[in-house]
Order: sequence, then structure tokens, then C-alpha cells
Amino acid sequence: MDIEFGLLSTHPPTRCGLATFNAALAAELTSAGSGGVVRVIPTGDDRRAAAGVVHSWSEGDVAGWRAGADALNAFDVAVVQHEYGIYPGRDGADVVHLLRRLTVPSIVVLHTVLAQPTPNQKLVLEQVVAAAGAVVTMTGSGRDRLLLGYAVDPGKVSVIPHGVADHSGAPARARRSNLLTWGLLGPGKGIEWALRAMARLRDLDPAPTYTVAGQTHPKVVEREGEAYRERLERLGAMLGISDAVTYLAGYQDAATLHALIGSADVVVLPYDSREQVTSGVLIEAVAAGIPVVATAFPHAVELVTDGRGAIVPHQDSAALAAAIRQVLTRPGLPASAPSAEPVASTLHWPVVAGRYAALARRLIQAGSSTVRAASA
Repeated sequence: MDIEFGLLSTHPPTRCGLATFNAALAAELTSAGSGGVVRVIPTGDDRRAAAGVVHSWSEGDVAGWRAGADALNAFDVAVVQHEYGIYPGRDGADVVHLLRRLTVPSIVVLHTVLAQPTPNQKLVLEQVVAAAGAVVTMTGSGRDRLLLGYAVDPGKVSVIPHGVADHSGAPARARRSNLLTWGLLGPGKGIEWALRAMARLRDLDPAPTYTVAGQTHPKVVEREGEAYRERLERLGAMLGISDAVTYLAGYQDAATLHALIGSADVVVLPYDSREQVTSGVLIEAVAAGIPVVATAFPHAVELVTDGRGAIVPHQDSAALAAAIRQVLTRPGLPASAPSAEPVASTLHWPVVAGRYAALARRLIQAGSSTVRAASA
């Protein structure tokens, strides 16, 4: 059964994790040349047309949900990325109006499920799930949080993991150990804790280097410019590790990211957030076989098992340094995480997109806008 997919999300040239996710999924689901993207454009963002975009909905257009829904209704199935803060309305409530206007089956992908939502955030998400034909979380912890904390139909909820690119054949790593963090930069990323951990590792011979790759989040730039990055650079100088830290401030395209991942001995995710149920960076690292040292955010707790790295408390540079030291000095672990290969085979984008296609087929075959979640 050939299915034409319409996808609603931020999308390149917007540079954010949601846009990157949607672009990768759209590339697989619309690879035969059918389907298209309804692009949500954040206020002040680049409005240039991108390949595959059939309609645009500006964040400031409060009535844009009508035209957005009509554009999605031209396809067989609508795949809607949900994240607070990208749609108009209080807590993005206008996406609920769009979902209710759809006449085709819909799959909503939940990128955030808050443990302690405001009453309105809780109401909006419950309405999103009620209006959707099927709902996807990318982790078991996200599903559990949704079912325990929200009044939703459990039968609608499926778990499909975040997809990853195939990073096999990445360049060989240098002898001097390199730590890596990548993604959009801003307060809450926790880089300051990783810098303090680096200062505790200067006794290693050779001492590791640390690469922080990614541009500052556009909304952070709008609010405070590059103040966060400048604070990090001053902290590194004060700690005496400036010569060991490299900041790659630009947007990392696929080829550059492939090389960066190949250069890493440890991926460090020192996030302050205790809410993050999905991390694309985390799953890319695990699939590539790179050990991960992460704070105890939900997705890391679920995915980083023994042999893949370590989980440490939030905002604890001593614990972070101790875990990195253990990974770097444990024979063989930085070179390969033994469980990575079978994990990666289930996470590559063609496999993940195939699971979305299977869910879409079930929706269509059910002959209605709702489908029960598969038991698998």
C-alpha cells in the first residue's frame, strides 16, 4: 500500500532538534516523491522555501491552523510533531484545532511529556491525544509518564524510538581522548559542569580534549545574544583548560557531525533538565557505539546501561569527572560499546520510518481516525 504522508513540524532551514527530526523522517516517508511538509515557522525565523514544503504556517498566524489542516488533508495520513512552544495559542493550543479539523488519520509524535505540567499544559496534551488517531512516544519512560500523569487512552499510545543516521565507517579516533557534546547551546545544557569536570581530569596522561559543537539556540540568541557561550569561555579560562576545549559554533551538517562522532571517545550529556524523555544526541551516540556519560534525565536512565557509559547526578562535576575517568581508563570501553551494533540496527532511519508506515497502514485499514496500539 503506497501512502502519501503529510508532516507538520518546524523544518529546515529552521535549525532545531525538532526540525532535524522531521526532515530525517520526511526524507524516508516521502522518498518516492509523494507527500510533503507543512512547515511551522517560528517568529523571526528564515522564511525561505525548502524542498518538499507544500505550505507554511507562521507562528504568529493565529488562524493558520485552518489552512494547515486543509493542506494536510490532501494526503493519506498526517504526521504531527508536538512540542510546547512552536504552535500559536496558549501552550500551543492551536494545534488541537488543527487536529480536530483533519479528515485524514493522524499520528502525533510527542517530543516532550512533562512530569509536572501546568494545568493548561496538561489539558492541551490531553486534548492533543484525544484528537489524534495514534500517538507516539520515543521512549518507554515517555509512555509511562503519559499514561500515569494524563487522562489519555492507553490504546492509542505506541513507542517508536528516535531514528539515527548510520555512522558506521566514521574516521578513526586520535590517541588523545576526546569528549564531545553537540546540539543547540543554551542555559540548561549543563556545559559548565562538564568544564569543571575537565579541570579534574588534567592529571590524565594525556589529558583529554573536549569539543562543544553547535550554534546557540536562536531563542537564546534573541533573548541574550551569546552571553551563555561567553560565560563558558570565561569559566574555561578561569579553570585553566581553555587550550583543551574547542567550540564549534556553527550549524553541524550531516558530514561534519559524522566526522565529529567518529572523533569522540565519550559523549558527555551534562543536562540540567530532569524532564527530557527524548534526546536525539543520546540515541545517536548509543547507536554509534560511543560510551555516554549523562546526568539522570529520563531517556538516559532508560538507555545508558552498563557497557554503554554511566549515569551521574545533576550539577555534580566531581561525579561527572569520576565517571568520565572510569570510562577512559576502563580497557576497551572507549573503543567499542559491545551492545551498540544490535541496538543501532533497530534505530536507523529506514527501520524507524518503516514502523511509522506500519502504524499508518493500521490506521487506514481500521477505517477510522483511531487505532489501538500494537502489543509489540
